Amino acid sequence: MSFGEPEGYDEQARPRPLAGRVRSRTLAVATCLVLGLGLIGGAVTGSWLLGGSGDGAAKGTFVAARGLWHSVPVDRLFPRTVLGTGAGPGGADRTWTRIAVAPDSGCKGAFDPLLAKALAPVGCQRLVRATYTDATQSFVTTVGLLFTKGDQAAMSALAKRFQDDGLGDRADLMPRPYAAKDTAAARFGPAQRASWTISVLTDAPVVVYAVSGWADGRGVDTPQPADQATQSGAGTAPAQAGLGNEAQGLADRIERTLRKDIAGPATEQPS
Repeated sequence: MSFGEPEGYDEQARPRPLAGRVRSRTLAVATCLVLGLGLIGGAVTGSWLLGGSGDGAAKGTFVAARGLWHSVPVDRLFPRTVLGTGAGPGGADRTWTRIAVAPDSGCKGAFDPLLAKALAPVGCQRLVRATYTDATQSFVTTVGLLFTKGDQAAMSALAKRFQDDGLGDRADLMPRPYAAKDTAAARFGPAQRASWTISVLTDAPVVVYAVSGWADGRGVDTPQPADQATQSGAGTAPAQAGLGNEAQGLADRIERTLRKDIAGPATEQPS
């Protein structure tokens, strides 16, 4: 006795041998499997290649940013006039005018000893600073850009330490002002520091900081970090005067300007 091939039925209910259909379906499944594995493998390879390319580009941008202190004109690093729309207390507008630019230098003597020690792990490539005054010339603010020698890992570690240990809020780690002679900031010394902010970047080897005070040379017994002085209800003298807003607002805008140069002309959006 012999058996014939089992039959199935087509879409019109006509008998059709199953063996041929099974073979064709098996072939189709195998083909799809091969194609699917090929697509997955290609996607993984493409993702790996793109990831490597992106990491390389980010590293290249990071390294290139180290030289911006001498490749970017001072008027772009520190614009002559900085507009602070909504940067003042209660969302008031601010306008800052640059009154002095310090010669680019190393970091020797530029920071109080404890702050210099905290920044030491990333080194000092170059320090550039400028001092601004507000529209009424009541306040003065020094903003600085410390270009470091640290790599991405070192900058990330420093940023984490500043955040975890609250180093940016310690009064014994305030940046020093730049008191230029024959300007509104002539009497802006260490004792006149009222509020400050320090930002450690992780996508560029740069530490951005600002420190503010009164232009009339009055001393400050209890300086307050900008992130506290700008809080609603803060009652200290620096907070009531808006000196926290001066430091934070100016530092933020100088950092934004720097980031445009880090990104490069090719990625800038037209204004």
